[in-house]
Amino acid sequence: MAFGSFSSNRTSAPMADINVIPLVDIMLVLLVIFIITAPLLTPAIKIDLPRTDNAPNIAQENSVQLAIDGAGHMFWNGESVSRQQLIERLAATGQLASVPELHLRVDRGARYETIADVMSEAARAGLTRIGFVTDPGRPTEGATPVITVP
Repeated sequence: MAFGSFSSNRTSAPMADINVIPLVDIMLVLLVIFIITAPLLTPAIKIDLPRTDNAPNIAQENSVQLAIDGAGHMFWNGESVSRQQLIERLAATGQLASVPELHLRVDRGARYETIADVMSEAARAGLTRIGFVTDPGRPTEGATPVITVP
């Protein structure tokens, strides 16, 4: 690098070297900015995805089994219920002192809209622990994850 000097034998030739110190400073500042902001760009939703080795689901006494078949019919602990009855039962269950877990058994052909509606109504009623029950015989499906709804 070329620096100016205080000697009297100065030549008035232009400097041919590039001063890279400001460039390095800017690059280091940008590196620090990217290091700080990169974790903020990742999604904050943490979901325990199903694993291929499925452990048998141990049914708890304090749980509600809600099944949805491919046609969208809902069954509360094996009993067929309409959407209005489901909302009423979810509200009554959400008022209990010990709020149970909601275990969803959903047919593969069920519409996502139906599942999302049930989960929304459950969260609105105060049921915050929802588990998805899968078939342990299928190698592509996994353990029962429990999602906590905020």
